[in-house]
Amino acid sequence: MVLAALLAALVGCSAVRFGYNQASELVYWWLDGYADFDDAQSRRVRDALGQWFAWHRRSQLPDYAGLLARAQAEVLAETSPERACRWWGELRQRADLAAEHALPFAAELIPTLSAEQLRHIERRHAKANEDFRSEYLSDDAAQRLKDSVKRTVERAEVLYGRLDDRQRERIAQGVAASPFDAELWFAERQQRQQEALQLMRHMVEEPPAREAAIGMLRNYFDHIMRSPREPYRRYAEKLERYNCAFAASLHNTTTPAQRRAAALKLKGWETDLRALAADAR
Repeated sequence: MVLAALLAALVGCSAVRFGYNQASELVYWWLDGYADFDDAQSRRVRDALGQWFAWHRRSQLPDYAGLLARAQAEVLAETSPERACRWWGELRQRADLAAEHALPFAAELIPTLSAEQLRHIERRHAKANEDFRSEYLSDDAAQRLKDSVKRTVERAEVLYGRLDDRQRERIAQGVAASPFDAELWFAERQQRQQEALQLMRHMVEEPPAREAAIGMLRNYFDHIMRSPREPYRRYAEKLERYNCAFAASLHNTTTPAQRRAAALKLKGWETDLRALAADAR
C-alpha cells in the first residue's frame, strides 16, 4: 500500500516509458491551460521544460530506479509504520530537489505574466476548486466515504493486484477511521492559491532580482510542504502518522503471492526507468 501510493507517484502506474517521453509536452499544456502563454512565453517555457526533463532524466531517474530496486526486497517482508514513514521522507526529499531545480525557470517566467494572465490563472483555480468539491465534498457523507474507499483500493491494487474481501474490508475500516478532513484540506488549498496569486502579482508589479525571486518561490514551496498555519500543520502531521500506520497494517495483510506480484511490478518500473535514463546518453 505505502509503495503503491508513494513510489507510483514518481513513476506512474502504466506505460511508464511512453508517459515519461511525453511528459514535457503534457506539462507544457497543463501550464498553458492555467497561464495562456503568448508566443514568446511559450518558447521560453518549452525550452525550460526541455532543460528540466533532460536534467531529471540524466540525474534523477537512476536514483529512482535504485529506490525501486530497494523496494523489491522490502516489499517481500513485513513492514512497520516507521519504515513506511521513512519511505515517505525519502520521496519528499526527491520532490524537494525536483522543485528546487525548477525554481530558476519559474523566477524568470513569472515577472513576464500580464494582468490578464493572472486573472486567467484565478479563473482556472476557481474551476479546479469546483472539480475538487465534486470529487471530495459530496453532501452525501456515505457516498463520500464510498468514493474514498474505492480510490484507496484502486491505489493498493496498482501494486499488489486484486485484493480479497478481507483486505477490502480492512481498507474500508481504515478509511472510515482516518483523520482525513477534506474540508480542512480544501480551505488550506484555497489559502495556498491566494498566496500564489499574491506572490505572482508582486513579482509582476515589482520584478525582483533573480536570486530574490528564487528565494520568494522557495519560501512559497516550503509553505506547501509545511504549512505556516499551525492548526493545519498539526493536522497534516497527524494524518501522515496515521497513513504510515494504515499502509503498514494493510501491507502486512498481503499474501506471499501478492508480495511477489508487487516485486515484479516494481522490477518492471525499475527496468523502465533505467531504460529512460540510458536514453539520456
